[in-house]
Amino acid sequence: MATLYRRKKHKHAVYWIQYRDHTGRRRTVKGFSDRQLSEQLAAKLESEERLKRTGLVDPEHARLKGVRAAAIEMHLAAFESSLADNTPKYSKLLMSRIRKLVNGCGCESLADLNPEAIRDFLREHRRKSGFGHRTYNHYVQAIDAFGKWCVTSKRLLSNPVTGIERLNAQVDVRHPRRALSPQEFDQLVQSARESRMRVQGFSGEQRARVYLLSYMSGLRKNELASLTPASFDLESSPPTLTVQAAFSKHRRKDVLPLHADLAAALRVWMKGRDRSQRIFPELDRKKTWLMVKKDLLRAGIPYQTEEGIADFHAAGRHSHITQLLRNGATLPEAKELARHSDVKMTMRYTHIGIQDQARALASLPTPSMHPQPAADAAPPEGSALQMRCTLGGTPRHSVALKKSGKGAKNDESPNKNPCRSRGYVASGHPKAWGGKVEAAGIEPVRSISQPRMAQGLRAQSGVPSAPGQQSRGSDRPGMSPI
Repeated sequence: MATLYRRKKHKHAVYWIQYRDHTGRRRTVKGFSDRQLSEQLAAKLESEERLKRTGLVDPEHARLKGVRAAAIEMHLAAFESSLADNTPKYSKLLMSRIRKLVNGCGCESLADLNPEAIRDFLREHRRKSGFGHRTYNHYVQAIDAFGKWCVTSKRLLSNPVTGIERLNAQVDVRHPRRALSPQEFDQLVQSARESRMRVQGFSGEQRARVYLLSYMSGLRKNELASLTPASFDLESSPPTLTVQAAFSKHRRKDVLPLHADLAAALRVWMKGRDRSQRIFPELDRKKTWLMVKKDLLRAGIPYQTEEGIADFHAAGRHSHITQLLRNGATLPEAKELARHSDVKMTMRYTHIGIQDQARALASLPTPSMHPQPAADAAPPEGSALQMRCTLGGTPRHSVALKKSGKGAKNDESPNKNPCRSRGYVASGHPKAWGGKVEAAGIEPVRSISQPRMAQGLRAQSGVPSAPGQQSRGSDRPGMSPI
C-alpha cells in the first residue's frame, strides 16, 4: 500500500508518494500539493507495478516507454558527460551540432527523433547557410553518434536516426589541398629561415623547425603542439617519437620511428630545454596556414594553384605521405606511418599527378611490338596459293605435260626444270599421303598421332607395316578417314 506524506508542514507543500515496485524495491515519487491528485497518482503507480508483478505488462517495455517520454535535454546532458575523455573543442562542436538539429526539428523527447524530419531540416539549413557536403555529413555523423549512445546506454532498443543518407563529399570539395614537391619544400624552409619577421608569434627559425618536423614525421598541428623533449627517444634504435593518446586524433598512444637526419637535428634543438616544456608553445591556437602562406609568397611559390591550396596541413602531412609513396614505400606502410584506420583515407592524402603516372608507366617491361617470323618460314612471294619449288628429298611426281604437233620438243628429262616454271607444276609439288597430288594451302590439316605418322612414313619408304596397324576404310596408311 502506497503512503503519502509531506516533508514541510505548510498548506502549499507537495505530497511525496512512497511505494514498492515489482522487484520489491522501495520507490519515492514526488506528487502534488493537492492530496486527492496525489492519491490518484499513487493508485496509478501501484496498479502499474501490480501488472508488472503478475506478468501482464513487460517491465522493460514500460521502462523504455518512460525513457522515451522524458525530456530530451536530460539525455543530451548525460551524453555530453560521456564525452569527458575527448578534447573540449571536439565535445563543444559535437554538442552544438546535435542541439541545432534537435531544436530545429522541434524534438522534445526521444520519441520525437525522426530521420525524415532531421533530413528535411538539414537540407533547408544547408540551402540557407550554403555549407558543403562534408559539413552536411558532419551533422549526420553527430546525430548518429547520439543515437548509437542511446542504444548503448539502454535508453532505446534501436537507433532512431539510422538511414539518413550522407552526401558524396568528393563532388563538392571546398578546399582542395596540394602536396609540395621536395624543391618547393626546401624553398619554404629556406624562406622562413631568411625571414626576420615574426608571424603568429614565431620567429623564422621556429617556423622552419615546425615545417621540418611536420614534413618528416607527418604529425598534425595539435600533435605537434603537444610535443616536449620527453616525447623523443633519440638514443634508441631506431630513434622514436611518442604521441600521447590525449593528443592523438584516434585517442591512442602512437610510437613512430624518426628519420636519422631529423634525429640528428633534434639533438641540437633539444639542448638545454626542460623535458616538460613544450617545443612549440600554443601552436594549436596559431593560424599556421598564414605562416605557410607568407613564407611561400616570399619564396615566389603560389599559395593556391589549380591543384589546390598549400596550407600547413598540405605542406606537412600531405607532402609527407605523398613523398613516402613516391620513394618506394608500400601503401600498407604509408597507412601505418600516417596512422589511418582505413587505406582509403591514406589515398586521399596521396597526390599522384600525370608525371608520376608517366614514370610508373615507363618502368613497365616492354614486350615485342612486331611479329617475329619463324626461323624455318620462307618469305611469301606473290599469292598464298602460288606454287614454290621445294628442294629436298620428298618424293615428287615426274609426269610432265608433253606438247604435240609442230614445234614440240622431245624432252627426255621431264624433271629437269621444275623451278623455272610459273603457276602449277606437278613436278615441283610434293606428293600427298597415298600418292595423290593436292594444292598447297587448300587441304585441311588432319590430326596425326605419333604411331600413325610413323606407319605412314614406313609405307612411303617401302617398309611393310605391322599387322593390324593400317586403319580400315582409309586409302592413306596411318591416317584416320576423314
